[in-house]
Amino acid sequence: MENIIFEVTEGERVQDGVWFAQILREYKRTGFKTAIDDFGAGFAGLKLLADFQPDIIKIDMDLIRDADGDVVGVTAIEMETGDVHIFEAKTTLLATGGAGRIFAASTNAFINTGDGLGMAARAGIPLQDMEFWQFHPTGVHGAGVLLTEGCRGEGAILRNSNGERFMERYAPAYKDLAPRDYVSRCMDQEIKEGRGCGPNKDYINLDMTHLGADTIMKRLPSVFEIGHNFANVDITKEPIPVVPTIHYQMGGIPTNIHGQVVIQNAENKSEVVNGLYAVGECSCVSVHGANRLGTNSLLDLLVFGRAAGNHIVEHNKATSHKALPAGAADATLARIARLDNATDGEYAQDVANDIRSTMQKHAGVFRTQASMDEGVAAVAKLRERVKNIGLKDKSKIFNTARIEALEVENLIESAEATIVSAAARHESRGAHSVNDYGDTPSHPNGRNDTDWHKHTLWHSASNSLTYKPVQMIPLSVDSLPLKVRSF
Repeated sequence: MENIIFEVTEGERVQDGVWFAQILREYKRTGFKTAIDDFGAGFAGLKLLADFQPDIIKIDMDLIRDADGDVVGVTAIEMETGDVHIFEAKTTLLATGGAGRIFAASTNAFINTGDGLGMAARAGIPLQDMEFWQFHPTGVHGAGVLLTEGCRGEGAILRNSNGERFMERYAPAYKDLAPRDYVSRCMDQEIKEGRGCGPNKDYINLDMTHLGADTIMKRLPSVFEIGHNFANVDITKEPIPVVPTIHYQMGGIPTNIHGQVVIQNAENKSEVVNGLYAVGECSCVSVHGANRLGTNSLLDLLVFGRAAGNHIVEHNKATSHKALPAGAADATLARIARLDNATDGEYAQDVANDIRSTMQKHAGVFRTQASMDEGVAAVAKLRERVKNIGLKDKSKIFNTARIEALEVENLIESAEATIVSAAARHESRGAHSVNDYGDTPSHPNGRNDTDWHKHTLWHSASNSLTYKPVQMIPLSVDSLPLKVRSF
């Protein structure tokens, strides 16, 4: 009998949980085995669990590839018992979200530990363009909770410690509505030059008081609540402290327009990894390039999610199950056995926190070549520490400490992919802003199209990089020529 596997991730609404539960109840009534993937994802997951009792609450561990390189299933650990399961599948689709928790200041949910990227990297699939991360200008200082861009759309103003609307100096035409990465860098510059707010001068004020209480309660009610809950601020009467906060990864698992995961062959041409798809933030169709416009995450999820779903339907009609390779679960069992057999070692969250602080320091809003090079060495040392994580609680049933330790192994894959890819790209491009590469006539804004107009591919096993060309010929419209970014 087929297994039906649904994954509910942070950001899906409670109504979605109700909808999933209705579907799953029907599948269960007809005899299908049901599972909830990555329990703890938020309101949708909790609502689903309240409305529906699944057979298994599980956490995905590793992809299973056969001798041909095809993906034929996944391994997963059952939270209720600690048992490892194999899910054989014609098709595996990764929709595991980003890896924003490799940074200390992040708008991402705590569950965004890059699990899908870690699975792909360990399975020999390179991660693409991981040096490009978008910082959102308005994360609540000290909490990281996102304040919607709608605040500035309604007329909110960023002010420094002098009360100055400083974006008028940096982008006179766009002011506070300039692109996210540019506003983030301007804020960071104000803080670095001593014009930050607060006793430590380490944040910027977002002022909405001039909008009036009626407008705020009508247009921005959730922001009003966030101010109370996370900053102890009444935004109708006083500004709220904000800082640039990591928000979205432009890189990820390379895919084509059908959501099929691709790797490069000997001729540096893309070839499909049969049986494996990726959609959403974990994927890299590369419609964003080195930067992402606001709301374009919906493109990753909805447009290519639908394209992948349609392709999977047709693919599965013409495909039969392939035999599992011998020792399909060996790698997963070895990972768990290492933790269970360790008599000492570091606490997983201590290592995770050091990963986050290291990435925040060496791969932040502004980057320098020297700092990134130092970051490469620092993350390499952290990888060795990951190998020495210990587990005091060896119990099997709902052992969240074991899950956290396994998640750190995913964090380090995304962190090393990011810092190594960033340090190797000797230019400024989009969200990868490096102070060493300034504006020159031959390299406007530090961008070097001659040498660096190409995609980065990071290979986990060798911790090495290869590159592939950018596809500049669209399928149905004329190509847009490269141009200098200006405001």
